[in-house]
Amino acid sequence: MDIVVDSLTYTYPGQAQPALKDISLSIQSGELCCLIGANGAGKSTLCCAIAGFVPHFYKGEMYGSVTVGGLDTVQSSIGNLARRVGIVFQNPFDQITGATLTVFAEVAFGLENLGIPRDETMRRVENALRKVNLWDLRTRSPLELSGGQQQRLAIASVLAMDPPIIVLDEATSQLDPAGTREIWQIIAMLHASGKTLLVAEHKMEYVARHASKVVLLYKGGIAACGSPRDVFGKADIAAFGVRRPRFMELMSGLAREGLWQGEMPLTLEDAASALKKVAQS
Repeated sequence: MDIVVDSLTYTYPGQAQPALKDISLSIQSGELCCLIGANGAGKSTLCCAIAGFVPHFYKGEMYGSVTVGGLDTVQSSIGNLARRVGIVFQNPFDQITGATLTVFAEVAFGLENLGIPRDETMRRVENALRKVNLWDLRTRSPLELSGGQQQRLAIASVLAMDPPIIVLDEATSQLDPAGTREIWQIIAMLHASGKTLLVAEHKMEYVARHASKVVLLYKGGIAACGSPRDVFGKADIAAFGVRRPRFMELMSGLAREGLWQGEMPLTLEDAASALKKVAQS
């Protein structure tokens, strides 16, 4: 299911300057698109615009359009959009309902509100919990989970709804390296299953490894859009408040010393191979 953003400009209520400025972007069905940029660049606002929270929840002034699978987000209700777009926020605690006693019941909550038959609900909840490795914790209270487990619970709640598009708004920002790795393993699994994913992320090593498209936002506009190599290869990328993956930075330092002349590596495996060649030369 495609996402098309056309000349989108959006200003929050009471603000003089727009948070998004003339954004035009197309995300193809099955693509894993990562949003990068400094804090305040507009990543969360764009995520919320695609999920319909902008302008339905946040109000404000919006010009241009966002369509999800041909459905105009302004003309559609949040309820209708939720069947097409699931969103996972930065703080998993914000997505826990507080109305359920167990992990299983938490994931079932949205399905029950939609009137999904019991047998189908049970099947979907089990499938979602197994995908995020929380099935063994299904009887535990959501409030007893760790931060990483709560984030996986938030993802499971979205998966149970089975939307074709999943948006993750800096879902790893509050997690340690192990928790971040777990979430990106789930993201990679969802991408492989054919889901369309939009992921706002600050951890560039994961962006470089997994993204099929990278969008660099700067002060509400698009500064660059393309493959990870295209975007991270920009000579002035640091001016937009973004660093390259550390493996690329390492090899850039060697290149400045005249020790490397090949293509800059984006991943650990690429860097290891390049360093081996340097050591052998």
